[in-house]
Amino acid sequence: MLNATSLPGELAVLPLAHCAGRPASGPYPDTLKPILSLAAHAEAITEIADWPGYAPTPLVALPGLAQAAGVATIHYKHEADRFGLGSFKALGGAYAVLRLLKKEILRRSGHQASSRELLEGRFKDVVADITVTCATDGNHGRSVAWGAQLFGCKCVIYIHATVSEGRRAAIARYGAEVVRSPGNYDNAVRAADLAARENGWFIVSDTSYPGYTDVPRDVMQGYSVMVEEALRQWPEATPPTHVFIQGGVGGLAAAVCAHLWERLGDGRGRFVVVEPDKAACLYASALAGTPTAVHGDLDTLMAGLACGEVSLIAWEVLEAGTSDFLTIPDAAAVACMRLLADAPYGDTPIAAGESAVAGLAGMLMAAVRPETAATLGLGADSRVLLFGSEGATDPMLYEQLVGRHAEAVEGATP
Repeated sequence: MLNATSLPGELAVLPLAHCAGRPASGPYPDTLKPILSLAAHAEAITEIADWPGYAPTPLVALPGLAQAAGVATIHYKHEADRFGLGSFKALGGAYAVLRLLKKEILRRSGHQASSRELLEGRFKDVVADITVTCATDGNHGRSVAWGAQLFGCKCVIYIHATVSEGRRAAIARYGAEVVRSPGNYDNAVRAADLAARENGWFIVSDTSYPGYTDVPRDVMQGYSVMVEEALRQWPEATPPTHVFIQGGVGGLAAAVCAHLWERLGDGRGRFVVVEPDKAACLYASALAGTPTAVHGDLDTLMAGLACGEVSLIAWEVLEAGTSDFLTIPDAAAVACMRLLADAPYGDTPIAAGESAVAGLAGMLMAAVRPETAATLGLGADSRVLLFGSEGATDPMLYEQLVGRHAEAVEGATP
């Protein structure tokens, strides 16, 4: 069985489910549908399903790990093969690029274009004149660069000081110009915003801020395709009792929360957001009751979650729909990467990136601490849904942390 020493470090828990009126009960509120909705999801899944290489990613059952953690079931949505980009981000950034290009084509030509028309090269004279840009810690920028290449526009991506060379090269592989800026992720966001205003480029960011919400909404709506796939793949008669999801700026968490809420209503289960303890802007915002930035180097190993400022529209969803916020140490994430790779309980070995395992780490840390498990209602009847948001997107770092190549892990026999 797992125990507290299996996942080292401290776990911080903010149980909003114990606060009056939190999370909101009843059906998904109409006030949140302009941000994320099943109606907008229908358009997203129709477009994305038409892209070359689209296929649902697997929902992997982990019965051995579930037994070791003392819960009924664990299912892990494994995003490593999403469009060959290695993460769920392929759904968001590229979809937002498509939406932006469609709006520009409509504005300039009066034609309502489709994915297929752009893929066939129609309107290339319009599209080739457009440059998209964003800041990234790796995966979102790769998706934006891939979307730009796929649909024919130009792309400039900003990365911050600590983004690895492997992640920089992975973005450049899709034809984007990659600019490294000093400071942390939030500094890169500001650098991209300034360059866009000076050059007439279009920002395709996965985080929203005052005056900038439309594109991040499209990014999040793209993510909803993954959530719908998971629901269709869910093998049990009853839905998950718990969803543990990694934080970052909140876009992924909000997309998962909104889609499950609108599809399942009060049956959506307990929704728990997990962040690195070195970059916990959502936890800080929940504690303060308002969007709150955290400052400093944000030097967590979980690079995809190294964010200090909350996405404002994502926060609107999470503030209403989240039951609990957790923070975890980097050591717990590394332990979970090795746990999935080693598969000591007979499950399918999984090569998961350091940000992908945050939800799993939060769940396991809570499950093996009786007081925390009781607070979160985790027990023998719990059915847990996790979203493994990336594979080994930085292969060199993965090998350093786990001790072998990702290919060796995925090809191993449990």
